[in-house]
Amino acid sequence: MNVRELIHDIAVSARDASRLLARLEGGVKDRALRRMADDLEANAAFLKEENLKDLESARKSGLKGAMVDRLTLSDRVIESMARGLREVAALPDPVGEVTRMWKRPNGLRVGRVRIPLGVIGIIYESRPNVTADAAGLCLKSGNAVVLRGGSEAINSNMAIAGILRAACKAEGVPERAIQVVPTVEREAVLEMLVCEDYIDLIIPRGGEGLIRFVVDNSRIPVIKHYKGVCHVFVDASADMEMACEIAFNAKVQRPGVCNAMETLLVHRKIARDFLPEIYKRYREADVEVRGCPVTRDILEDVKEATDEDWTEEYLDLVLAVRVVEDIDEAIAHIERYGSLHTESIVTNDYSNARRFLDEVNSSTVMVNASTRFSDGYELGLGAEIGISTTKLHAFGPMGLEDLTTRKFVVYGQGQIRK
Repeated sequence: MNVRELIHDIAVSARDASRLLARLEGGVKDRALRRMADDLEANAAFLKEENLKDLESARKSGLKGAMVDRLTLSDRVIESMARGLREVAALPDPVGEVTRMWKRPNGLRVGRVRIPLGVIGIIYESRPNVTADAAGLCLKSGNAVVLRGGSEAINSNMAIAGILRAACKAEGVPERAIQVVPTVEREAVLEMLVCEDYIDLIIPRGGEGLIRFVVDNSRIPVIKHYKGVCHVFVDASADMEMACEIAFNAKVQRPGVCNAMETLLVHRKIARDFLPEIYKRYREADVEVRGCPVTRDILEDVKEATDEDWTEEYLDLVLAVRVVEDIDEAIAHIERYGSLHTESIVTNDYSNARRFLDEVNSSTVMVNASTRFSDGYELGLGAEIGISTTKLHAFGPMGLEDLTTRKFVVYGQGQIRK
């Protein structure tokens, strides 16, 4: 069977499974999700063994440290996948929810009801935990999913999917509702992107190059998330200790993910006090700082930031720092260079906090919190299918409701249109 036939058969069987899945009772789906979580934990040793094959190949091919971190299935990551599945199981089932009902003057009752999207294609790189997160969210929301991970994680993804599919079968859920493309050939992605008769939505997760490739080649609607150029603005009224903790956590806790801070903005009035303190911590953590002229005047040994640095998603221990005159300049910088992902202000000024929340147009805007909380699990969605930085059909971390649409239902008593 060639790649085109393989992808066609996967997409057709996913469409068939989606029709069955849309009619399943919520309790059946929840039992399957809980079994999936239990089975992942019970097979942790097997998962790490398969993951080790991918890690060895990744290191031989020269994959960067941050990307290797994303690829690793540690006990903590496996526990997190299981916890996410259990949280999704505990959430209300969105399918069948009546979001609104109203009555027309002619007596017709009109309502809107949530329904699954159908079949969702996920194209992603490196992170095998996406396999479990995406499968769980799609199952709960009544959607079949076709997963195409990167070649660097093929063994891990196949192992996870095998466990999930077995759990589905044991609980009476069609196992074809969760499918992993079993080939690493690039042609498989192109074939997925033209299956518009069977796949309803494509969600790419990975670097900007992957996402632009998907957008350029897809006949199917795509949820876009080009990159995460996230900012923290330390206002003049900020608590210095809090600001240091947030600025350090946002950059260092896990630098290779899209919600890590890439640019630190600091109010001019506190820059000479704040920057030496945070820079000391950054140096201890091996963070390379690239600064504006004012930053370099305060911190003499940092590199000069170029225009390209303000738009760069480093995904590494590299940080751009700029001193700004006030909140107006901070907001203007974010508006010009940001990617509509996540921004945070550290402040004790209520009016500035409100202005930041109201005027910054990114998908997640925070006050006195690390950008690392811009995550479906951390925001109470159970898990996330991805983060959308475009406003159609969703904006920000996408949970269960974002994997549904709404149809109109109309109740009449014989009315006809005149």
